[in-house]
Amino acid sequence: MKFIHAADLHVDSPLRGLDSYDGAPVERLRGATRQSLIALVELAIEQRVALVILAGDIYDGNWADFRTGLFFRDQMLRLRRAGILVFIVKGNHDAESQITKQLPEVDGVHVFSSVKSETFDLEDLGVAVHGRSFPHRAVPEDLVPQYPPPVLGRFNIGVLHTSLTGRDGHDPYAPTSVDVLVDKGYDYFALGHVHAREVVRESDPRIVFPGNLQGRYAKETGPKGCELITIEGGIITAADFVPLDVVRWHLLRLDASGLASVDALARRFLAQAQEMVADARDRLHAVRLLVHGESSLHRLEAEQPGSIAAAIQAATQDMDGVDVWIEQVRLDLRSPLDRAAAAERADAVGEVVRLVDAIGADEADLKAWFAAQLGDMRALPGGLADADPNLLEVNAMRALLADAEATVLAQLSDIDTEGGVQ
Repeated sequence: MKFIHAADLHVDSPLRGLDSYDGAPVERLRGATRQSLIALVELAIEQRVALVILAGDIYDGNWADFRTGLFFRDQMLRLRRAGILVFIVKGNHDAESQITKQLPEVDGVHVFSSVKSETFDLEDLGVAVHGRSFPHRAVPEDLVPQYPPPVLGRFNIGVLHTSLTGRDGHDPYAPTSVDVLVDKGYDYFALGHVHAREVVRESDPRIVFPGNLQGRYAKETGPKGCELITIEGGIITAADFVPLDVVRWHLLRLDASGLASVDALARRFLAQAQEMVADARDRLHAVRLLVHGESSLHRLEAEQPGSIAAAIQAATQDMDGVDVWIEQVRLDLRSPLDRAAAAERADAVGEVVRLVDAIGADEADLKAWFAAQLGDMRALPGGLADADPNLLEVNAMRALLADAEATVLAQLSDIDTEGGVQ
């Protein structure tokens, strides 16, 4: 007997702010959550699984209209026509209080109660599935102590949307511990809520966050998919992660140290990018790139802003047979400058270097200086919140300061060439 465990589908997640990216493959990105669910259904049918377990956050919140619900319902009907049972717990994003629109139920698609824990005893399969849905978005208590005891003679699966003891970037909902899960006496805990895949415990019981089915932005990187579990004689004989994402997000660091031309930079990027996409050439790869290191390209970028991003974009055009979209290029470059010698100069170059060194010498002073420069800047729209300079980390502040220094030094160098600065 086989079953699939997935979570955090976030079907039709709005992906705010995409329209602000010039050339973004908007439709492919916005359709990715649907396409990954279609891929899950096709995998279930192909593998002839008996059960599909969805551990919460099927939706991103209340539907904008009925199309989201109708799409999901249609996929559930495909599973049922193939004889596959479906078990769902609702999480914080699709809790009972969150989804107000209703559609007719699908027979054989079981949504756990949000009032109490329930057990579905599947005698023919030798499996019992236990779970409880969230009644509200925020569930501060541990739900596991109220889960039913294991059914004797069955492979017992607990379905739970939880943060466990806490995970970075995730609200602490339905907190519990591994010890509490172990003491329950189940064979498998199908968890949801955490978007990074994590095998919390290998066996007795096996406890897994499968991660979300489809990465939605640059912080949700790497392969995304589901767990495919095989049970024989009440024992797990195979446990495989199956990637189902149609868009794969990457954070790529590109060291530009020693590079003197955009051609050299493009070649180095191509080498890394080809390795990055080698095992998944059929997907759209969305890349946030950090170009770092000590390079004379720092001066080129200062003189001609956008040169590096354009070179990277051009390099993607040379990647035959694979789709790569550069979501963003961030720079952390330094000029090959002898700062000690430059700071000793009695001209404008020395003054600039000394000023930058003074601003960046103390972290608190650096933050205060940035705050003063930003002044009364208005808050950015929600879709651009990730670019809010008020939220910059210290390393990002230092990088911006270095960029500003390079721009000024480049201008001073041009004046010097013309004989205007000595």
